[in-house]
Amino acid sequence: MFNFKFILLIVFLVIIDALSKMAANNYLLYGQSSDTFLPIIDLLLIYNSGIAFGIFDKGGDMMPNLLLVITLIITTYIVKMVLEENIIRNKIALSLIAAGAIGNVIDRMNDGSVTDFLHLEILNFSFFIFNFADAFITFGAILIIYFELFKKRFNE
Repeated sequence: MFNFKFILLIVFLVIIDALSKMAANNYLLYGQSSDTFLPIIDLLLIYNSGIAFGIFDKGGDMMPNLLLVITLIITTYIVKMVLEENIIRNKIALSLIAAGAIGNVIDRMNDGSVTDFLHLEILNFSFFIFNFADAFITFGAILIIYFELFKKRFNE
């Protein structure tokens, strides 16, 4: 029963990611920026066949399949970690990472690339374009680093 809550969290986050990518694909034009009500984020639809920040985007014919296999292996391991972890805060962080990884794996399996559409831009300086799955992964990783840096605060 304990793991069921975290599986539900993962499923919920994967659904949010999938619905947001579906909306981006249906309502945004590829490569055209759309302003939002947020001062530092606009919407810009792109398809990333590489990994984070477009690394390996032009890796040849075998790269998408290789990335898919590697990502599936890592995602499976992260889900296993979620199920085996006993500390709730770590389970939450790992669940965020697992949900993001699953969301991007589903995208890569269906399309051979990942749909990115959230464009971070501060003072007219473009940082990167990402999706909710990427945000889940990043936030989960930040939580894990925070928990590790401040272990004593959590009585470990």
